[in-house]
Amino acid sequence: MSTVKRTHAQSSAPHAADSHDLIRVHGARVNNLKDVSIEIPKRRLTVFTGVSGSGKSSLVFDTIAAESQRLINETYSAFVQGFMPTLARPEVDVLDGLTTAIIVDQQRMGGDPRSTVGTATDANAMLRILFSRLGKPHIGPPGAYSFNTASVRASGAITVERGAKKAVKATFHRTGGMCPRCEGRGTVSDIDLTQLYDDSKSLNEDALTIPGYSMDGWYGRIFRGCGFFDPDKPIRKYTKKELYDLLHKEPTKIKVDGVNLTYEGLIPKIQKSFLSKDIDALQPHIRAFVERAMTFTVCPECDGTRLSEGARSSKIKKLSIADACAMEIRDLAEWVRDLKEPSVAPLLAALGQTLDSFVEIGLGYLALDRPSGTLSGGEAQRVKMIRHLGSSLTDVTYVFDEPTVGLHPHDIQRMNGLLLRLRDKGNTVLVVEHKPETIAIADHVVDLGPGAGTAGGAVCFEGTVEGLRSGGTITGRHFDDRAALKETVRKSTGTLEIRGATAHNLRNVDVDIPLGVLCVITGVAGSGKSSLVHGSIPAGADVVSVDQGAIRGSRRSNPATYSGLLDPIRKAFAKANGVKPALFSANSEGACPTCNGAGVIFTDLAMMAGVSTPCEECEGKRYQAAVLEYHLGGRDISEVLAMSVTEAEEFFGDGEARTPAAHRILNRLADVGLGYLSLGQPLTTLSGGERQRLKLATHMAEKGGVYVLDEPTTGLHLADVEQLLGLLDRLVDSGKSVVVIEHHQAVMAHADWIIDLGPGAGHEGGRIVFEGTPADLVAARSTLTGEHLAAYVGA
Repeated sequence: MSTVKRTHAQSSAPHAADSHDLIRVHGARVNNLKDVSIEIPKRRLTVFTGVSGSGKSSLVFDTIAAESQRLINETYSAFVQGFMPTLARPEVDVLDGLTTAIIVDQQRMGGDPRSTVGTATDANAMLRILFSRLGKPHIGPPGAYSFNTASVRASGAITVERGAKKAVKATFHRTGGMCPRCEGRGTVSDIDLTQLYDDSKSLNEDALTIPGYSMDGWYGRIFRGCGFFDPDKPIRKYTKKELYDLLHKEPTKIKVDGVNLTYEGLIPKIQKSFLSKDIDALQPHIRAFVERAMTFTVCPECDGTRLSEGARSSKIKKLSIADACAMEIRDLAEWVRDLKEPSVAPLLAALGQTLDSFVEIGLGYLALDRPSGTLSGGEAQRVKMIRHLGSSLTDVTYVFDEPTVGLHPHDIQRMNGLLLRLRDKGNTVLVVEHKPETIAIADHVVDLGPGAGTAGGAVCFEGTVEGLRSGGTITGRHFDDRAALKETVRKSTGTLEIRGATAHNLRNVDVDIPLGVLCVITGVAGSGKSSLVHGSIPAGADVVSVDQGAIRGSRRSNPATYSGLLDPIRKAFAKANGVKPALFSANSEGACPTCNGAGVIFTDLAMMAGVSTPCEECEGKRYQAAVLEYHLGGRDISEVLAMSVTEAEEFFGDGEARTPAAHRILNRLADVGLGYLSLGQPLTTLSGGERQRLKLATHMAEKGGVYVLDEPTTGLHLADVEQLLGLLDRLVDSGKSVVVIEHHQAVMAHADWIIDLGPGAGHEGGRIVFEGTPADLVAARSTLTGEHLAAYVGA
């Protein structure tokens, strides 16, 4: 008996290996973190919260996840590391107990037109194998069903040396599924010639309407001196040869007035200079020209399916692979379940599991042929989650960035369930989140703050959700905030009529959007909100459309350059010091010669991780020393760019540095809740919500009468939502019409008019299920949104 007891006592003693149950962070100083030290429990769900800009992402992504990834990369050979992204060690004293980190962020997925939901997950690969095994007629291996694989045929001689030389004739061919006409893109582009020239005029009468092609400069000399056509003859009277030379001629050397020049046809010329560039990076007038001149039509040969005729002809149960990819995923999952074929049973089981994961995660309304670049940030994040749900890995750290973005309150419960499921498999789940519904399920909460930017970066609270509620932090105080319905709503001053909208899943929708009020468009994810608004209200002369798409900008771009704030600042500096404004640009004459105005020097260490170090000459200030001797209001230009928007607003508001033009822009940046951003912070470091609010601040100067906003509460703390509602009210009170696509109940409660789409997602949605005031929606409780809003306002 005693021996049994002893053995039992020995086995219950904790094993040393089980004692590592904390991730310890000590002295983190990345970005605005102020020597943060915390301990995070492993195999638990920890939520990081705090106002926008308080340092949540700096702690979770830039410190914990970055170091975990860096350490994993170091386990590979130096050769392999040469092909991997280079990561510098974050500024932190101690990081202990890290496990493998899997980051599931909101970065938009590849915008390449050949990347689809199916190719981004494993679903397409499995479907291709399925069709290559079961498709009738059999047309080839899985590559024959891939629109990313072209068909190739080649023949030639191969020399084999075996004693005497022999030449062997060989023919090689590969069957691919790419449509030869559109090269797997689904659309073909054409150039509208009427937008290039006015054919009733001659070149000398300025027939060309392409930006920059004036007959007064070099182009005029080339067109007059090339001798290929008569510059005084109207273009419509050109012969076929002359018109071909004007539009398509390949680069040809010519001599004009003794100068050697190259003549090239208009179309190849503008394809190189305008069309091959990213459209968002072009100047506004050139972008407008490209949008006018380029026409995109569905490929007539493959009907937009991207696949060759052969790939479309092979079918299983009367369905081709193109039909399968065009189906909604929940219907495709049913179809796969009905295929009873023992020879491919494991493949069918794996494919069914992947498709079921889509449905479970709330993306059953997508189709596999949906281009991945068209997914919203929240949808992209959930698509990335798919591959981890069925994963056999345990004891890893999953890092999520606001997984509830773009989710209706109805879908948030489902997302919470998935996060808990990942935790229950024995994983550490770290979530950056603002929504109280998700914070409520946390095992451990870390609240950062107290403010944003330089006023944040400290841990205000660490503990349980109950402790957060009773704690005095901003998050704790606002945790149970509920916006009340408005006593009275504004009356509309007119309507914007939408008739017969059929974009994507919309079912011939007729709706009147009221003008002069705050109109909120809501509905479950995938119900057709964006299709209705962006498809039917074109961004034109009177419409300002602000989305969450990435701002095109290099690491040299910052809020000051993007918002146009740097121009009045440079002019003010130049005027005060009697020098030219270009000196105060870090991208022009004032740039530090060592780092070319970047502030950091990148050292490529071949196959080892590259290193970026602050420039020794300018100490990261980006300017030449001589430029920093010029002052305005006692500050030099680098000190001004290091200020936050709030500080700069005060600085340029009065006194010696008073600059009304700069002050107006700073006011708008503060209005949208970006008071904490520093003027010189690179745009590449902004979150999706910050980017949208920066765009909104920039657009507020425009004369548009209708503002269309796409989920402006993304990334906003509960306390900041109030400020956003105040801004929307001010816009409406100044005579603007504001249309907001939104899931946040506080914005719904604050609306004057609600349009609810649904009832479900995909082909179960696309209809208007409610139009009216928020009070009517709560009273009727006829829709999912109505039920959740009623629960929210406590009705």
